[in-house]
Amino acid sequence: MLVRTFLALLLGALATGAVAQVNPALYEGADRLERLIAGAKKDGELNLYTSAQADDIGAVAKAFEQKYGVKVNMWRAGSEKVLQRAVTEARGGRFTVDVVETNGPEMEMLHREQLAQRVKSPHLADLIPAAIRPHGEWVGTRLNVFALAYNTRLVRKQDLPKSYEDLAHPRWKGKLGIEADDADWLAGVFAQLGEARGVRIFREIVAANGISVRRGHTLLTQLVVSGEVPLALTVYNYKAEQLKAQGAPIEWF
Repeated sequence: MLVRTFLALLLGALATGAVAQVNPALYEGADRLERLIAGAKKDGELNLYTSAQADDIGAVAKAFEQKYGVKVNMWRAGSEKVLQRAVTEARGGRFTVDVVETNGPEMEMLHREQLAQRVKSPHLADLIPAAIRPHGEWVGTRLNVFALAYNTRLVRKQDLPKSYEDLAHPRWKGKLGIEADDADWLAGVFAQLGEARGVRIFREIVAANGISVRRGHTLLTQLVVSGEVPLALTVYNYKAEQLKAQGAPIEWF
């Protein structure tokens, strides 16, 4: 379902010449798919900016190319760099990118910059309500489930923190890590704890034990496996689960 929805949105972004009278992204006629495919094949290629993992988005791009015969040119970077490139190019009058796939906060910034196109698609009905924005200019293509992950050779299960306050315990000195751009995670934590309490707790953690700041969730997860970061606060659970399945000394909670 996810791949099908994503492919449909890609086609909607590509087919600039498919419908003469109506914006192809908004066309809802019975021949919608046929017109979109024709327009996409006329363009011949799609330029995609994404922050998704290479293996994951690569599988989607390959399926798209095989099904529709349209080449996908993919540029991958962190979410903030994806946003920066799209905005910078637009301000310079260069409109290379066809589709942007990245985290929700950055996608909403593209909406605020008036760089996104509203898309109507029958596949939107397949998505959970939270994935659809009222303005219809972007939809969620993935759920980022944040988790804490630890190296099972360096951290005992019975020593794991039961609350964020526990991270100020001396046993965690020099052992904590976090991803550099997880503002959405921090907002969620503060919403749960309350902003004043959340700020106080994390100031106490940093003052007592420090927190290593790394860029990239995959890198952070790999550093847990290597033991450089025994306990990471903001990994994506699926990546930790993948490495665990491969026999790596990692567990998440």
